[in-house]
Amino acid sequence: MYIHTYIDAGRAEGHEVCGNSISGMFGFFFCKGPVNNFQDAMKSDTAKFAKWHRGMLEEGVYLAPSQFEAGFTGLKHTDADIDATIAAARRVFARI
Repeated sequence: MYIHTYIDAGRAEGHEVCGNSISGMFGFFFCKGPVNNFQDAMKSDTAKFAKWHRGMLEEGVYLAPSQFEAGFTGLKHTDADIDATIAAARRVFARI
């Protein structure tokens, strides 16, 4: 899964980001991490996630609106779709 590419992009722009994936399901948080339970998740920066989410919408990428929800990739998502999403994430990480 490409979640670590997103995490690396966020960290490269100075954000504390962590996350993980299993099969086509992924999630990440704006915190140092790791996030192993709800108490850990509650330490994350939800305001920053909201800014990032809005930025992704502006880039045409529609994701779950809360970092407490999982994201999913499907069989219809091509490598080009994922690459475009990662590029959008890099741009948003750079401007928030």
